[in-house]
Amino acid sequence: MIKCIIVDDKPLAIDVLKNYVAKVPFLELCLSTTNPLEALEKVIEGGIDLVFLDIQMPELSGLQFIKIIKGRCQVIFTTAYSEYALDGFENNAIDYLLKPVSFERFYKAVEKSQFLLNALEEQKNDQNLPLQEKEINHIFVKTEYKLIRINTENILYVEGMQNYVTFYTATEKVISLQTMKKTEEQLPSSQFLRIHKSFIVAINKIDSIERNRVQIGDQNITIGEIYRDAFYSAINNN
Repeated sequence: MIKCIIVDDKPLAIDVLKNYVAKVPFLELCLSTTNPLEALEKVIEGGIDLVFLDIQMPELSGLQFIKIIKGRCQVIFTTAYSEYALDGFENNAIDYLLKPVSFERFYKAVEKSQFLLNALEEQKNDQNLPLQEKEINHIFVKTEYKLIRINTENILYVEGMQNYVTFYTATEKVISLQTMKKTEEQLPSSQFLRIHKSFIVAINKIDSIERNRVQIGDQNITIGEIYRDAFYSAINNN
C-alpha cells in the first residue's frame, strides 16, 4: 500500500483527488487538507510515501514544501499552471498533473509512483543480502571509453596485471581499468574463487585440478600457496 496525502487550498480539488484515490486499491489516504503546514508536519513525522501537492497555496507554496521535505516522500504536483512544470521536475517531483485532472492521467502517475517505490524497496533488500545470495547474472566493467556488460556465466577466469584486469570468456577477452580487489567484490563468491594474487576462476568452468594447478580449457593456472586451503575447502563443499 502507498500511504498518501492530498494538499490543496481548494476543497473541490481535494474532493476530486479523494474520489480518484478511493478507486485505486494500492493507495491509502492518510490525510487530506487545505493547510500545507499540517501536511508538512505529517510528512516530517514519517510513514508517508506520496503527496499530491498543489503549487499555489497561501502560507506555503508547493515548491517551498518540496524543498523542505528533502526527499522524505514522493511528490506529484497538481496545478492549473503549466509554467511551473520545469521547477517541479527540477525539485524531483515524480509527475506533474494539470487541472482538471482526468482519472486516466491520475492513474498513470500513481503507477509511476508504485514502480519507483517497488524498485527502491528491491534495491534496499538487495543491499542487505550477502553477495553470494544475490542473483547476479551479469556485471558491468569499465574499459577505456565505456562500460561493457559481461554475463557472469560466460566468464572462464580473470587475470589481473597492475591496475587493470582481463576477463576471459570462450569467445573474447575484455580488458578493464580496475583492480583485482574490486573485481573480487563484484563477482559472486558462490561462483568464483580467487586462487592466486593474479587469478580469479569460475568454479564451474574448472576442467581438472592437478598438482596445485587448475585447468580451464587450454589454460593452466597455479593455485597460490596462501589461497590453497580456502580453494580446496570450497571445492570440497561444491
